[in-house]
Formats: sequence, C-alpha cells, structure tokens
Amino acid sequence: MTARISRWPGIELRAADLLEGKITQTRFRPDAKYAWSAGEAMSRFLEELQNGRFIARTCHKCQRILFPPRMFCEECFRPTDEWTFIHDTGTIETFSVSYLDTDAKRITEPILVGVVSLDGASPKMGMMHYFGEMTKEEIRIGMRVKAEWKPPTERRGSVLDIRYFRPLREGER
Repeated sequence: MTARISRWPGIELRAADLLEGKITQTRFRPDAKYAWSAGEAMSRFLEELQNGRFIARTCHKCQRILFPPRMFCEECFRPTDEWTFIHDTGTIETFSVSYLDTDAKRITEPILVGVVSLDGASPKMGMMHYFGEMTKEEIRIGMRVKAEWKPPTERRGSVLDIRYFRPLREGER
C-alpha cells in the first residue's frame, strides 16, 4: 500500500486482479420505471423529430429564429413568441474526424461529426450530429447538407431519429 493511502484500511487492488478473477463481483441492473419531461421547448422539439421535422422558436424583439428551440431568448431575456418550422437542409459550420467511437474505442474508419446550421434558423444556430455519405477528404466547412431521416416506424423522438446529414444533391432542396 502506498504511503499516501496507508491510513485507510483495505487491500490494494490491481486491474489484473479483476481480469484474473481474483475479485468477486456482482452485476445488477434494476428494472426501474421512470418518467421525466425535457421541458416545453425540448419536448416539442423531440416530438417533431419523431415526425421528421425541425421546429424552432421565434423572438420578435430580436428578429431571430432560435434553434434548438427555447422558451426564453438569451439575447433580450424575454419569452419567445411562436413556433416555426425550419428546413432539414443546412450548412456545415465545423466538423471533426474522429477515430474513437462513442465508447471511446479506437476505430479504423473515422466517424464524421460536427455542427450544422439549418436553413430557416438564425445564423450560427445549429445542432451537432453525424455526417454520412461522404469521406473525410470530401467534407468541408460551408458544405450544403440534408438530414437523412430514419423510416417513420423506427423514430422514437430522439436526435438519433436523424441517421446523419449527407451532402445535398443537385437540384435538391
């Protein structure tokens, strides 16, 4: 035991002890039922994602369309005024090429993630998401993209109802 922790009783353990089965362990997964609200703005946002649409809030005083929606404007500190639908097309504001998956494991094929400013929302208002149907060599800031939605039967009211954003095809809106 190191001098730094010698005042606490117990046995020093190594990661190898766990891997070699020298430590008894039990896993428990409770069957917990719960319900919670994401709040008025985010709940409506998630409902509309399940419907395959993006929704925002308008602030008439600031003349801004806030996306993701919020019930209060962070610029003028007043309640926002109304709901408005925006497009599922947009522009890549920033991106990252990641060789770590969502479990922080190294991968050989990179994951492309970044922020998309959606058409119809005020400038620099966007969402972070995955990019697909493009390579790390093709992706660029300023690229026009469109949301690729899951089929309606697979949507659950989550940002993952959007599979990824893909390049906008010629003639597509």
